[in-house]
Amino acid sequence: MNTQPMPIGDYKSSPSLDEYRISSPVETQAILKQLCDGGSFVTLSAPGGVSYTTLMWTADPQRGHVSFSADPADPQVPALLESGEAVAAGYLDSIKVQFDLAGLVLVRGGVNGAALNAEYPRELFRFQRRSCFRVKPLHTHTPAAKLRHPAIPDMPLELRVLDISLTGLALFLPQDVPAIDAGVKIGRCLVDLDADTQLDIGLHVHHITSLNPSSKGVRLGCEMTGLDGGSMRALQRYIDYTQKRRRDLGTA
Repeated sequence: MNTQPMPIGDYKSSPSLDEYRISSPVETQAILKQLCDGGSFVTLSAPGGVSYTTLMWTADPQRGHVSFSADPADPQVPALLESGEAVAAGYLDSIKVQFDLAGLVLVRGGVNGAALNAEYPRELFRFQRRSCFRVKPLHTHTPAAKLRHPAIPDMPLELRVLDISLTGLALFLPQDVPAIDAGVKIGRCLVDLDADTQLDIGLHVHHITSLNPSSKGVRLGCEMTGLDGGSMRALQRYIDYTQKRRRDLGTA
């Protein structure tokens, strides 16, 4: 499970995905409302590698449309409009939500500037897999991620790993470090989880979450990219071991 959606058309009529299909209007509206209210970033994708990460503004079943913030100057916006077919994908914690975007149009003006509007989806897909459960590191070892600040390449950072899954991780960014914006992609990050598990990956920052004031920092919710097969297996072993140790210690 990753940020990029399944190829368009591959899942629409697949019986194997019926358990993930949500067609109830009430449940559909509840999930879309969470995406809107939670400030979750949503990636709009189309064939040919077109991808635009934005915020979902509204989901109005009465008017029959959904709306996303848009920057008309971004070259990905006209590419989306020209594609003729697009898919939206976003996350609610460890749950990935995906739905088709029909009738995508750019609406200019108004209080919020410009927006991408599409028809209200008749169904969506909700994916959740055990392998994507997040685990918090054990207190016996403090995993860290080493990277360079994306806006200040000369600034090396070593950030504490708050939690991790097979698809993403959360990092603690202290308040005395220059901010890192949502949507930023980091080409290389070295993650040291324990003596046996080191990852050489890329990161895509999706969420910036404020923690309690005493923490003096924010949580960066990131998607991991570039994981090869060996790293994926090592990460799975780390997650399984951490889950087992937490159960044994009664802290799961």
